[in-house]
Amino acid sequence: MKFDLKNKIVLVTGAAGGIGSAICKKFHDENCVLICTTSKEEKLNELEKKYGNKNFYYCLDLINKTNYEKELDKIITNHKIDILINNAGITKDNLFLRMTEEQWEDVIKINLNSNYYLIKKILPTMIKNRSGSIIGISSVVALTGNPGQANYTASKSAMISMYKSLAQEVAQRNININIIAPGFIESPMTQKLNESQVKNILDKIPMKRLGKPEDIANIALFLSSEKASYITGQTFHINGGMLMV
Repeated sequence: MKFDLKNKIVLVTGAAGGIGSAICKKFHDENCVLICTTSKEEKLNELEKKYGNKNFYYCLDLINKTNYEKELDKIITNHKIDILINNAGITKDNLFLRMTEEQWEDVIKINLNSNYYLIKKILPTMIKNRSGSIIGISSVVALTGNPGQANYTASKSAMISMYKSLAQEVAQRNININIIAPGFIESPMTQKLNESQVKNILDKIPMKRLGKPEDIANIALFLSSEKASYITGQTFHINGGMLMV
């Protein structure tokens, strides 16, 4: 299935991660123009080797607004963003009473606050053009909770509420705002789990397998296309049946 996204300009944060990389590949295959961002300079060359010099690559350290604001301004000046995918995210897990203020704030800054700043910069052009799609990558634990992840679950559930409110504000401007909430997805992180941990996870999933990054990328592609033009303010749960809402 083709989605008629040729030459659309797509900004993907966290482009070097498992889900981010899968999203970039899907949009690249649809002949979009990619703007790939990552917090690590060394990843930029890897991304350019993969997607070529017709696309664009920026280092955005989303934990520090002062550091990335100039780079973000450069992106806005040089590109008219058609599709924004806020995928960047981190975990800094700890039981709540042991969680440091730094662990709390770092996760909120990257997982939630960066959404605010990027959308604030990019949305005015979308409103002017009366066209655009914004997708946030949340998580199944935003709804279920998860011990040791009070910071992470707070950031991801707040994203969902934020995007619902924003969707209502801009719906008449032909801008679609949606959330994808992945469950447990194959990644370098899940590869580090021991056999017992994997079993505990799979016991909670009716499909008895982990998802693939491509499962998330496929939904992102669909939501960015005209085929999803009447969909906004929604959360898409991609979790193998782990959570049914």
